[in-house]
Amino acid sequence: MSDIHVVVLAAGKGTRMKSALPKVLHRVAGVPMVDHVLASASDLDPTSVTVVIGHQANALQRYLSDRPRLTCVVQEPQLGTAHALLTAETALQTATGTLLVLSGDVPLLRAQTLRALIDHHHQSSARATIATAMVRQPAGYGRIVRNGERIARIVEERDASAEERDICEINSGIYTFALESLFEALGLVATSNVQGEYYLPDLVAIYVNRGERVETFTIADADEIRGINNRQELEAVGQVLKSRKNNELMAAGVTIEDAATTYVDPGVDVGADTVIHPGVSLEGNTTIGRECEIHSGVRIVDSQIGDRVIIYNHCVITSSTVASEGRVGPFAHLRPGADIRDGARVGNFVELKKTVLGAGSKAMHLAYLGDATIGTKVNVGAGTITCNYDGEKKHPTVIEDGAFIGSDSQLVAPVKVGKRAYVGSGTTVREDVPPEALAVSAGKQRNIENWAKTRKKT
Repeated sequence: MSDIHVVVLAAGKGTRMKSALPKVLHRVAGVPMVDHVLASASDLDPTSVTVVIGHQANALQRYLSDRPRLTCVVQEPQLGTAHALLTAETALQTATGTLLVLSGDVPLLRAQTLRALIDHHHQSSARATIATAMVRQPAGYGRIVRNGERIARIVEERDASAEERDICEINSGIYTFALESLFEALGLVATSNVQGEYYLPDLVAIYVNRGERVETFTIADADEIRGINNRQELEAVGQVLKSRKNNELMAAGVTIEDAATTYVDPGVDVGADTVIHPGVSLEGNTTIGRECEIHSGVRIVDSQIGDRVIIYNHCVITSSTVASEGRVGPFAHLRPGADIRDGARVGNFVELKKTVLGAGSKAMHLAYLGDATIGTKVNVGAGTITCNYDGEKKHPTVIEDGAFIGSDSQLVAPVKVGKRAYVGSGTTVREDVPPEALAVSAGKQRNIENWAKTRKKT
């Protein structure tokens, strides 16, 4: 098989988005739409990838700058899709083989569809192959005009006659070309259209008139070629991707109680026999183990959850880990760097940041634990705070195995509580507590007799 080269057209202004952000950087199912396009292309193992940028070129170039085997070329001014592809000539001047042209705002195309398109192109020995689809409402798309069974040309809707607008076979904007003599043919594209632009679809008629073979490849699922031009279409395409992911998980043995309110990013992995309740959001680079239960209102981002974990209602977990058999919530907040070890428990309104909670340990109520290392089988009482910030720097707290921290205690870092030590309720710990010692800072209780009765008389 010949080399495959990919060009992604992403130079448009996207004015209907009404946004300061480049259109192809708007997120669809948690990922910029151009990344969906590039991910499908990468599955083809292309020899090169070229992205044609124009509007807000600097922002796009910065975003794509760390991608291997990817080149950005700038189309300036933007004079149409044929002109955009011609801009890529410098990046492809020594390339041979097959060119796949994609649109940066068409993120639903599957890699297997692109493979089938390229296979059809090669098997038919075509100079060009156009991906088409049959739709009931073709408004907005270019129409495929045929001469018998063969494609004759593509007409844009603005330039189409009333009869041509009734055609339901549309141009997807996805093409494969033989690279040999492609750019010479592009030089023949003219601007004889309403927009006065160089249209890439006009290349079809040029090839046909020269006796070159032009093929079409019909994409069965028309959803795959849905483009995004405004916020409504952004949301609609996101719903398609969400539905795909939820169906994929359910087919793999995950229970989703309400798919309409469950949001799972494409890159999230969820193990079999996990149950996801309504209103859950799983985002980014998140992994959920087997036999977990994720209750309603939970949001988990860039985190790793082990097997048989229960996350109770309305927890937020970001860049954290929860090991197997852990329990979190309800209403808990695990901030970046929280590390909940095997069987540990985090309860109501407990917040952890950059903190290890050791195996079998628990902090069940109303605590803040920041920059702390907590050993195994530690009990952290309600209202406990690790005072990690002195106004300028953060400092660590260490609580060793088996320690007991009484309710309403403050541990002023840097400080260490030794193994099996006790901290009495209401204690402010400013010095290290030796192993098995008891730390107290509150004075002896004093009762004033008849105080309340006296106060009421005044």
